[in-house]
Amino acid sequence: MPDRGPALHSVPVRDRGPMSARPRSVPIRTCVGCRTRERADRLLRVVAEHGSLLPDPRRRRPGRGAWLHPVTGCLDTAERRSAFARALRLRGRPGTDAVRRWLRDQQDTGSLSVSSSEESQVDQS
Repeated sequence: MPDRGPALHSVPVRDRGPMSARPRSVPIRTCVGCRTRERADRLLRVVAEHGSLLPDPRRRRPGRGAWLHPVTGCLDTAERRSAFARALRLRGRPGTDAVRRWLRDQQDTGSLSVSSSEESQVDQS
């Protein structure tokens, strides 16, 4: 039988080598305020604890999380639409004082970075 080359179902294997970086997929989340889809590393994760919302910039707190652009406009819109109660499956409106304080502190220091790659890989606690 004559050699017809590689089989139709075979896939060529590429030598990636030890130094080639595989592109990582980045999760996409939806802001509960403006309903815009965005990369998760550009959004702030918010969790509910004892009837109030807490910012979770390191994404380490347990429980269900809601995602929010780190700007007060999206926070105001989410409050007006009762989006946190819906996203976190809560009864009543949770308090947003801690999230608002965190946003104000981040704006005052000029570091609205939600999470850096170093911080997400190394637990500094």
